[in-house]
Amino acid sequence: MSNGWDIYKKLPGFVFGFHGCDESVGEAVLQGKQSLSPSENDYDWLGSGIYFWEGNPERALKFAEEAVNRKPKTTKGKIRKPFVIGAVVDLGYCFNLMDSSSLAELKSAHLALSSAWQITGTKPPVNTGGPDKGARYLDRAVIEAMHKIRSDTNLAPYETVRSAFWEGEELYSGAGFSENAHIQIAVRNVECIRGYFRPISK
Repeated sequence: MSNGWDIYKKLPGFVFGFHGCDESVGEAVLQGKQSLSPSENDYDWLGSGIYFWEGNPERALKFAEEAVNRKPKTTKGKIRKPFVIGAVVDLGYCFNLMDSSSLAELKSAHLALSSAWQITGTKPPVNTGGPDKGARYLDRAVIEAMHKIRSDTNLAPYETVRSAFWEGEELYSGAGFSENAHIQIAVRNVECIRGYFRPISK
């Protein structure tokens, strides 16, 4: 899907992204001994990619802490000592799910995928995980289908995927805000990560 607004999919400037991980991994990345690996889970909210919380080191640390204390299956038990690493991320050619054309493109991908499932008699995956739908089996399938459609039709690949999530309980009674609202980024092109840093904590 392409239209006259595509030039605005190349987002200007850089953002600070924060990644929750085990201390051993974070220190190794900061020392240049290894790189962060893309997440390839079939329930990942934004499809395959290296995940960052945009401008939110506290949320990244909370994720790592939850992986130890409450949700070890989320990271397959790999996080033992919670740690946060910062990254300078160039969003580049971004599939921004706060943009009308991206939402329309995703809806179109869902229609195409639904037709394929109907033809083959395949049972569609379902988002699960309570009110927040923390396990996005359906959404991941649709996002990956969107990327495949772009590849098959020779459209430029997206380098990053970005979206806001209203997660958790309402911030206060009657609020339109939630306790764990955040913006998350999945980096598909590792060249969009221009460098890592140790976040300053005061």
